Amino acid sequence: MATEILILNGPNLNLLGSRQPDVYGSATLDDIIVDLQAQAGEAGVELRHVQSNSEGQLVDALHDCRLWAAGVVFNPGAYSHTSVALRDAIDAIDVPVVETHLSNVQAREEFRHQSLVTAVCLGVVAGFGGDSYRGALDLLIRHVAAGKQR
Repeated sequence: MATEILILNGPNLNLLGSRQPDVYGSATLDDIIVDLQAQAGEAGVELRHVQSNSEGQLVDALHDCRLWAAGVVFNPGAYSHTSVALRDAIDAIDVPVVETHLSNVQAREEFRHQSLVTAVCLGVVAGFGGDSYRGALDLLIRHVAAGKQR
């Protein structure tokens, strides 16, 4: 059975490609997922993808993935800065999670400078557009292949 990884995306990421392309780029979420599928295939990894604008559905996806996923690449979007529930969900599962963001949140508005989920994630890759996802996936695949835990 192949290693499976969850690509989890939070609110407003369904609007990629049309929402603030000067900040988030012109690639759609589907474009990013297709690219990640190719990357994962080369590494012998299978991906599942969930995007939701609902905090509760993201929590449910995290709870569910503990039963099958070797890891999670998670872009919580704005929930990074507000959601204790997502932080607690990540902390509650024994699955490594890499937080990712398309933009460099540290170079944006001050309220975006603190992420509530970072402390319970394996690491963060941000500021490289779609390459943030590719980097996060590559690092997570290597982490899992080395037999490391959270």
